[in-house]
Amino acid sequence: MSNTLARTERAATTTQGAVDLVVRAPRLISASGESSAAVLVKDGVIVGIEALDAVVDAAEEIVLAEDEVLMPGVCDTHVHVNEPGRTPWEGFETATRAAAAGGTTTLIDMPLNSIPSTTTLEALRIKQAVAGPKLRMDVGFWGGAVPENIGQLKPLWDAGVFGFKCFMAPSGVDEYQHLTPEQLEAHLTEIASFDGLMIVHAENDEMLGDPDGASYAGFVASRPPESEVSSIGTVIDAARRTGARVHILHLSTASAVAQIAEAKRSGVRITAETCPHYLSFAAQEIADGATQFKCCPPIREEAEREALWQALIAGDIDYVASDHSPCTADLKRMDVGDFGLAWGGIASVQLVLTAVWSGARDRGCSLSDVVSWLCEKPSANVHLGGKGKIAVGYDADMVVFAPEATVVVDVNQLQHRNKVSPYDGRELHGLVRRTVLRGADVDLDVPRGRMLTREA
Repeated sequence: MSNTLARTERAATTTQGAVDLVVRAPRLISASGESSAAVLVKDGVIVGIEALDAVVDAAEEIVLAEDEVLMPGVCDTHVHVNEPGRTPWEGFETATRAAAAGGTTTLIDMPLNSIPSTTTLEALRIKQAVAGPKLRMDVGFWGGAVPENIGQLKPLWDAGVFGFKCFMAPSGVDEYQHLTPEQLEAHLTEIASFDGLMIVHAENDEMLGDPDGASYAGFVASRPPESEVSSIGTVIDAARRTGARVHILHLSTASAVAQIAEAKRSGVRITAETCPHYLSFAAQEIADGATQFKCCPPIREEAEREALWQALIAGDIDYVASDHSPCTADLKRMDVGDFGLAWGGIASVQLVLTAVWSGARDRGCSLSDVVSWLCEKPSANVHLGGKGKIAVGYDADMVVFAPEATVVVDVNQLQHRNKVSPYDGRELHGLVRRTVLRGADVDLDVPRGRMLTREA
């Protein structure tokens, strides 16, 4: 029985009799548009979508206020939790608290910067054992593709990882080495044999410089757009030869959009994401020494930001993920403001929805667009069955969101472990008032999240 059929039959059998919850939403947002509805939930699953005023025998009822909308929980497919091994940087308790507070109900953890990295079945089991008791929302795992596990990815795939992460330039941690083009192709050959997914940090190592000092312009110049364009070209060529499915992570330059779009048209199985920080900030706004903004690839100029928005709106960029990559405050080297010494990563897992909606709203986009970029498309791309939609048979993962409320980010009120974020002091639109995971309110102090494996 397929998982889709199983979900449908489960819903059909549970609509008989009383339900556990009905959510009455004058405004329900999906990728296809806006409607009004009563959403019926039983045993954590959406079992019916009825008229707003439908008579329902329910144990609990939620009625949304006039300024609220109901939308699916965010599916963030790019989060560095760092536990075990670098738990002082983050951890499953704090990362999932922050994600849930911001309306994310599902995340997928990156295979680094934990120690051990998730490059073997044994390492995956270690990470799952650590994560299991701490999850505030549902979590899956990426595997890692590194030089030493070429030809050895199938056991991780069979264990349910959602795909494999590789770097085409140094990762920043010694235990997770990047791939040469030849090693990438070797990995893709194996991945194609079981129709897996390779997700790629695409920068050409030979085109990167060594930043030095407080100059933000100097840091950006050390990682030029051409390094992404070149590396993405290498990935496209290897994917074309092997037939493997590939995904480009954290696209920071619109210079690569045309080649990705052309590759799609020619039959290459490629998708791409960008991140909230590339859509929110511009290099001209970043002061010298402001190392809280350091990430790789870097935040680029305003023209690049606007071109990324247009590519996202046009569908040439598929969706948005946080690339939440925190560290301890001292590693950001804000004491000296040196971009060469500072760790590169943006802490934003709690702010994905509000940051993307704020930019989308300013550009005339709708909440339906945001649901497509943050919920439906990432879930579909990585095969997160039962997630990303408010639809019969899907998990009842929902967010009550007030889109016109304004908030000023206070980094000390964010739930991630180390209180550093470039969003500190920034005014954003949208407020998450309630996060519902499988039909029950998320309590940030109660770990009731599940560990997920890839839907077949």
